[in-house]
Order: sequence, then structure tokens, then C-alpha cells
Amino acid sequence: MPSWVIDRYGSNEVLRFTRDMVFPIIHFPNEVIIRVHAASLNPIDLSMRRGYGATALNMKRDPLKLKTEETEFPLTLGRDVSGVVMECGLSVSYFKPGDEVWAAIPPWKQGTLSEFVVASGNELGSVKWEGTEFDQLQKRKRFKMDTVTKAKSLRVLILGASGGVGTFAVQLVKAWGAHVTAVCSHDASTLVKKLGADDVIDYKSGNLEEQLKTLPLFDFILDNVGGSTEKWALDLLKKWSGATYVTLVTPFLMNMDKLGVADGMLQTGVTVGSKTLKHLLKGVHYRWAFFMPSGPSLDEIAELVDSGKLDISQRLRGWETPATVVGMEKTKYYFLDKFRDTGCFINCWEIPVMV
Repeated sequence: MPSWVIDRYGSNEVLRFTRDMVFPIIHFPNEVIIRVHAASLNPIDLSMRRGYGATALNMKRDPLKLKTEETEFPLTLGRDVSGVVMECGLSVSYFKPGDEVWAAIPPWKQGTLSEFVVASGNELGSVKWEGTEFDQLQKRKRFKMDTVTKAKSLRVLILGASGGVGTFAVQLVKAWGAHVTAVCSHDASTLVKKLGADDVIDYKSGNLEEQLKTLPLFDFILDNVGGSTEKWALDLLKKWSGATYVTLVTPFLMNMDKLGVADGMLQTGVTVGSKTLKHLLKGVHYRWAFFMPSGPSLDEIAELVDSGKLDISQRLRGWETPATVVGMEKTKYYFLDKFRDTGCFINCWEIPVMV
């Protein structure tokens, strides 16, 4: 079947189009096969192409070392998908062949830049609402916060608000009733303001830390940037009130790549444990966040889209897959529309990110 694959880790040149990828099969009774209508590229795909997380992901793929082949290649990238269910495992009761669905595929599974992909039933969201074009599903992203019911009257700071996660985090938190302060570049400020942010801070206009210190303290901070922001961002939280800092940029997979499974997990545990305790003694909570596919969360997001509380990006132009990856590496996130008849080209959707 047609697929975009890599046979080794490296730069953009390792991407290869093939028509001979093995057709996926159902291994477990809770799995389904989806015919791909639309797929996407995310920053995790660029990182995985370079080998990021290979140690941990290979352990997840074959924890007991039962496979005769010791390689994960050829490996298909792509994490998001919308499509049609073609076949269901014996224990799948909520879906049937012909159902239109969308899903987020875990990074240890074969990806979505292919004609067919396998997903677990609990990773799927239903497409049953009216007035929404099916081929626009790839523009919807995933993000879930545990404080949904408590969001009203809270002050939330989102660092990296114009990226793939940030743009939807702004809309979700605003839909839950919170006051949103968003940090992005000046070029993206109009977009972020349109998405519902109450305050928009241009990180290029001066010292970002000093700009944020002039504002009232926050109840929750979502950090999509990482790096030096962690050194000062927690000082912006309300002390001894349950305020929480969550970062999506963690060293977990990198530690395992560098140190191996055992030492990497030990180093990770020491790092997160020491930081959590350090900040807890200062009256704030420190957390790491990781991507987890969730069909119910996708259904919740779909309801927000239907109600008009989540905006949808505008269609821009088409690209060949390798060129799209190059474009992503420079300045943009691209969401890829359905394969054309040749299987070689896909259309793109674009959301600006911080540059």
C-alpha cells in the first residue's frame, strides 16, 4: 500500500515514498483498521525522524524481545488521522465498518502517512455531527486539562500560544471560562487574539520575564517552549493556592536515548522528583505532561467545534511530503490533507508557530 516511510534515522533525505508497504493487520481484539482520509505532521514526527525516543519507543513496541526482526524499519510517521473504519477487532463494540472517525496514534505504532493504519478503539473519536465537512477534521487537535470544571475565574498563562498545541489550548481554556494570557510573536498576535486570548504578550518586544511580572499572578501555566522559561515561570504562580506549572518539554525520552533504559529512567525519576519537591516547598506544583491518545477527549473537542467555541484554520496550499517537512523545520506546523490519486502528494493546512 502507498506510504511515506523512513528506513533509517536522519535528515529529510531519509523520507521515502513506497507503494509496497505491508498492509496492516489486527493483532488485538480492541483494534480497528482505518482507511486514511487525512493525516498530519507534528513536531514529534520531525524528532522521531532524527531518532528521538527510539530507545523507549522500541522497548514499548517489543518489551519482551519476541520479534525475530531487531529493527523498527521501515517506519511510517504521522500521528493524527481522520478516515473510515474498514475492519474491527472482536471486542470493538462502539464502532463498525463504514464509521467515519478521527484519532491520534501513539508514537510507538506505525503512523498515519499511509493508505491504512491500525488504531485501538479507545483512541478513536466519532464523526457524527452535522454541518461539518469530513475533510476538515485534520485541523482539530488534542489537548486535555484536568481542571475543566474549575476553570472559571482562573488566570492561565500559555507560553508558546501560537503553536499546534498552544492555539487549541487558548481556545479550550477560554471555552472553560478562564482568563487567558498568551505569549507568542507579534506576527501571530492577531491570530491568538482572535482565538480568544484576553492578553497577548509579544516575547520579542522586550524582556518577557519582566513583562509578565507586571501582570497579576497566575493559577496555571502551560509551557510549550521549555528551555530557560522554566527558571523563572514558576515565580509567576500564586503561592500556596494549588497553582500549577505544566511543561510539555521534558528530558524523559532523551535521557533514555543517551543513558539507556535503566539509567535513563533513574535519571528522569531523580530530575522530576527533585524539581517537584523543590517547588512544592515554595508553594507551587510542578508537573510534566505527555501525549496520551483519548477518544473521549476527541469527542469533547468535537462538541466544542460544533458549538463554535473552537476555530478552524484556513486552507493555504499543497506540498509534496518532503517539502512539507522542510517547511515545518523552518517556521510552520503543517496539517496534511488526503492523498491524491498518485499517493505521492498531499494538501497542507497551516498554523503559525513562534519563530
